[in-house]
Amino acid sequence: MIERYVEAVSTYASDIDGLILLITVLVGFWFILSEGIFFGFILRYRRKDGVKADYITGEEHEYSRWIHWPHYLIIVCDIFIIYGAVRVWYDVKQDLPPAEQSIRVIGQQWAWSFVHPGPDGKLDTPDDIKTVDELHIKADTVYHYHLEARDVLHSFSIPVFRLKQDAVPGRVITGWFEATKTGAFDIQCAEICGIGHGVMAGRIIIETPE
Repeated sequence: MIERYVEAVSTYASDIDGLILLITVLVGFWFILSEGIFFGFILRYRRKDGVKADYITGEEHEYSRWIHWPHYLIIVCDIFIIYGAVRVWYDVKQDLPPAEQSIRVIGQQWAWSFVHPGPDGKLDTPDDIKTVDELHIKADTVYHYHLEARDVLHSFSIPVFRLKQDAVPGRVITGWFEATKTGAFDIQCAEICGIGHGVMAGRIIIETPE
């Protein structure tokens, strides 16, 4: 949706872009409006020779309404943002579609390890296929990933998927993605994890389903 940003290559990337756009438009509108009024008042009511300032408590309805009504409008905008955020959160984090493939993702200083099921289609068996810093998947296929960390906090990030998930030592976090097109794209660690954090990068290779 947001073509000026990183290419969107997952089924839920456009939903996240839409949420970001909604928040940007609503917050941007109120920022421009409030700053415009603020600087307008500074110019209009600046100190002038021979003009004495009035002391106003702001308790009268005539003045307090200028606080209450904008407050109510901001609450309405917040409701729109919360609704959009909950819908996206449910689709991306809560309601995982059935898995067609599963992979294990392991973060460690300073590399990503990936474990694919072998011919038996199951993880944690002798025929597992292991790679480092290179993940191969098929387009139009739902993958469940099981994310863990070997040492410190890491953050598994695939920008084109709009995917960013912390990897926490002692926990296995399950998520999902489905790629919509083929190509090679970046994998990053989005959490400072030590002196080698900057080199903790990989590639995701998306191939045709055949």
